[in-house]
Amino acid sequence: MHYDIFNGDADGICALIQLRLAHPISSTLVTGIKRDIQLLKKINASSGDQLTVLDISLQKNADQLKNFLTLGARIFYADHHQAGDIPQHPHLTALINTSTDTCTSLIINQHLQGQFPLWAITAAFGDNLHQSAKQLAKTLDIHSDTLEQLEKLGTYINYNGYGSCIADLHFAPDKLYQEMASYTSPLDFITNNPLIYNQLEQGYLEDMHNAEQTQAEYSTEKVAVFILPDKTWARRVSGVFSNDLANQHPNRAHAVLTVTPDNDYQVSVRAPLNNKTKADELCASFATGGGRKAAAGINHLPITELENFIAKFGEMYS
Repeated sequence: MHYDIFNGDADGICALIQLRLAHPISSTLVTGIKRDIQLLKKINASSGDQLTVLDISLQKNADQLKNFLTLGARIFYADHHQAGDIPQHPHLTALINTSTDTCTSLIINQHLQGQFPLWAITAAFGDNLHQSAKQLAKTLDIHSDTLEQLEKLGTYINYNGYGSCIADLHFAPDKLYQEMASYTSPLDFITNNPLIYNQLEQGYLEDMHNAEQTQAEYSTEKVAVFILPDKTWARRVSGVFSNDLANQHPNRAHAVLTVTPDNDYQVSVRAPLNNKTKADELCASFATGGGRKAAAGINHLPITELENFIAKFGEMYS
């Protein structure tokens, strides 16, 4: 059996689209909301099974990975998040690059020698790697209008991955992947699926409008903290709102906290675009935190830890 295991955001989806366009196979899809990253726990792989794992931290899945390798599974793993110690095993192919300027789809684009670069550009925009997206676009002589379309699509796909559960999303990530997977170009997907594209765009614009009415809970020249309410729109928009703040204020770090139904906070942290460091370090210092240097998060921050979080956040970027 072959499992395709991928993050439910733009990067994970676009990485798998590229791979399956290049190497079509029948597989079982395993994914979830963007924050659902311990995806290897969702399967029981055994000898002879093949796993393709995209855009989820190897460090967060290390125990299951080692167990599946021991059982005889073959695993292809591509990612740009914290990896920890990468096992050396003949059945593991690991393409790991934790540079702040790359993402899994760009890693796959390089692996496939640039067969489907428009999907990689779309994903890079979704991961808020605008410079990396534009650098790749320059090698293809893409018109500015086309680039803007790819930027919007990447943003909307990424936006769709956020929420506390699948019900919060406009489309389940596996279903959205299946709608896009047959298109060699994301531009063809936009043209041929106006209902899906328009629903994502309308949802994004409405949710962002709501978020933009929010005043900072705490702010200095170096950091700003925003708190969104326990609303479906807030859970959907937290990540893209964080990215938007980072783009507007490239010298400032941002944290967007969303009140959850469990009466705690879900946290999105963005390092300053001009100093893309320490977001992973900050979030990993809390029990349910992790991510990458430029962008990270905490799944469950107790309300009693809010002051401690703000203090650590301010110290980290002072």
